[in-house]
Amino acid sequence: MVTWKSTPHLILRTESGPRYLALSGNNCWTFGRSDENQFTIPDRWVSRAHAMLQQTDLGEFYLIDLGSRNGSFINGRRVSVPVRLNNGDRLTLGQTEMVFYAPANVHADVDDSDTEDSGATAVLSVRRLISVMVVDIRDFTVLTRQLDERMLSEVIGTWFRHAGNIIRESGSWVDKYIGDAVMAVWFHTPQGEGDGVSKEEVLRVFQALGELHHRTRELSDRYPLPFPLRIGAGVNTGYAMVGNTGSGDRPDYTALGDTVNAAFRLESATKELRKDVALGATTYQYLSTIRASENVFEEHEVALKGYDSPTVTYAGNFEDLDAFLRLSYQEIQV
Repeated sequence: MVTWKSTPHLILRTESGPRYLALSGNNCWTFGRSDENQFTIPDRWVSRAHAMLQQTDLGEFYLIDLGSRNGSFINGRRVSVPVRLNNGDRLTLGQTEMVFYAPANVHADVDDSDTEDSGATAVLSVRRLISVMVVDIRDFTVLTRQLDERMLSEVIGTWFRHAGNIIRESGSWVDKYIGDAVMAVWFHTPQGEGDGVSKEEVLRVFQALGELHHRTRELSDRYPLPFPLRIGAGVNTGYAMVGNTGSGDRPDYTALGDTVNAAFRLESATKELRKDVALGATTYQYLSTIRASENVFEEHEVALKGYDSPTVTYAGNFEDLDAFLRLSYQEIQV
């Protein structure tokens, strides 16, 4: 039974009174006139596929416009990139208004006398081996100046939707949307001596990145853009403190620490190196166990912001990554 006080929800204002839309049982909800949407809005000013609400595994909600004709607005401001919602935010789609509510603790009414069995909220921090991928849309500021708002929203909304799907299918999740970038995290199980990562787990990260690159190129072919849409990425592997602030049946993870920070810095370094992808030394170490990785990524030293000494990174382009993925599949299958 849905308890509105404890469940994130939207209140839709209608002529017959408020309508409550529960945000549970899923991590993605679409809005539009079409019956194919999770929430159908009979408003002629609303597009057939108007907007999408997505919840990350951190429990944060983001509104993503899908290129609607009349736009999506949060507190009167038009949305062109994913925008995180705060409790009480007012959403406007066409002429339809909704208010977003997200209780600070959705499990506040759970009896925590027996936390082991009840699934009550807990705050846990554990040290885990992870890979962090940060993907950024190149020249996004220039794009915003050359595209009208509707086209920009459709292109960027479609890109973020593809990114979320690809990352989820690869066994990870979108940890954060940061303006024109996404951050994803993969958990690894150490493999025996040296705490190595299996070839399959490493490949899963780069397969997702390669797929996202190809989807990005498809968008350039699909839309009349002033220049091809491109992405850059930083990938870093290492131990990090991972916090779980969710319940037993729905953990909400977030990763913190140097491993995460370095992934962001590596993505920024790709612009200086004039490469598409930059890897941390540990990521490359695990990748190098696959023979097909030879001569794919070149070693560089870069000065990462916030670091006292130069950092070794391995960088390459998406053409190199495509060649590596093709050969690696053959190697593993043999």
